Amino acid sequence: MPALEPARAIPVTVLTGFLGAGKTTLLNHLLRQPQMADAAVLINEFGDVAIDHHLVDKLDDKVVVLDSGCLCCSVRGELANSLRGLFMRRLRREIPAFSRVLIETTGLADPAPVLYTLLGDFFIAERFRIDGVVTAVDVTHANRQLTRHFEAVRQVAMADRLLLTKCDLATPGEIAVVVRRLTRTNPGAPQIELRHGVITADQVMGCGLYDPAGKTADVRRWLAEERVVAARGVAHDGQAHDPNRHDALVHAFVLHFTQPFAWPEFTEAIDVLLATCGDRILRVKGLVAVDGESGPRVVQCVQHMRYPASSLPDWPDADHRSRLVFIVRALARDIVDQAFIMFCDSAPTPDTT
Repeated sequence: MPALEPARAIPVTVLTGFLGAGKTTLLNHLLRQPQMADAAVLINEFGDVAIDHHLVDKLDDKVVVLDSGCLCCSVRGELANSLRGLFMRRLRREIPAFSRVLIETTGLADPAPVLYTLLGDFFIAERFRIDGVVTAVDVTHANRQLTRHFEAVRQVAMADRLLLTKCDLATPGEIAVVVRRLTRTNPGAPQIELRHGVITADQVMGCGLYDPAGKTADVRRWLAEERVVAARGVAHDGQAHDPNRHDALVHAFVLHFTQPFAWPEFTEAIDVLLATCGDRILRVKGLVAVDGESGPRVVQCVQHMRYPASSLPDWPDADHRSRLVFIVRALARDIVDQAFIMFCDSAPTPDTT
C-alpha cells in the first residue's frame, strides 16, 4: 500500500492540558464547527467525556457518528491500533470518510508517547502527520500547576499552540502573569485567550509545518525562531530562581549554522545528543542545510526520538542557514554546541541567541 505524500497525509492534532483545563468544554465547542464535520475524534473513554451531542448513528461499540458529522471513537487500547484500524476501515468504506484526526489526552498525559506513536509506527507515519500539539492552560490555576506538576510543564513545553482557558474568570493582571510564564517556557507557541470555553476550529487546526489550505510548507510560522529569540528578555515574574518551580529550568534557544552539514555527521551529532540528554530535551524543530541539496531537510525531535527527516524542494526565504530551535530542561546550551563541534566540526554562529 503506497504511502501518502507528507503534505497530503492525514493531519493529526493532539489536544492536551492538565486536569481541569477545560478540554471537554473545548471539545464540545469544536464538534459544532463545520470544519470538524469530516474529523475523527479519538477520546480516552466515552464514559469520562461528557459529549453533549446526540449520537445519531452507532456503527459499533467503538465508533459513533455525531449529529455534526464527526466520527467519534473511544481509545481503549493502543493508539497505534486505533489509528491503523480507522485508516483501514476508511479505506474499505466501512466508516464515513475523514480528513483529519483530533486526539484528546487525559489531564495527566505526557504528549511524548502520543508523538512517538505517530512517528515510530511505520504504517502510521506513512499515512498520518502531526499537525500540532495544542495545550489548554487554565489561567486561574496555571501558576500552582506549573510549580507543582512537571506533567503540566511538559504539556506546555511540547505545544505548538497554547489555549488560555477561563480568561473570563481571571483579571488582566493574573492573565499577564501566566502569559509571561508560558512565554518563558515555550516562546515559540502562540497563545490564544479563550472565554467561556468558546473556540473555533481554526484555533486548533493548521499549527504544524504545512498550511492546511494550500498544503504547502509554512516554515516561518512553524519554526517561530523570531519569537524564541525575542523572548530572551521576558520577565520571569519574580520567581525564576524558586527551586520548587518545575518550569524554572525550562528554556528555549535557537542555533544557526552558516556552513551546510554532511548529513551523516549531522545525524550522528543529533542522535548522540538525544541518546545522552534526551530526558532533558523536550522538543527540537529545525531546517538543516545539507551538502549538495538545493532545499533544506526538516528536523523534528521529541526527547529521545528523531522523526524521519523530510526534504523541502526549496528554501522558504533568502536565509539558507541551518536553524534549530531547542526547548530543554536543565541542559546548558554549551553541551548542545559541543556536540556539533565534535561530530560536525561546526560551531553555531555566536550572535544568534
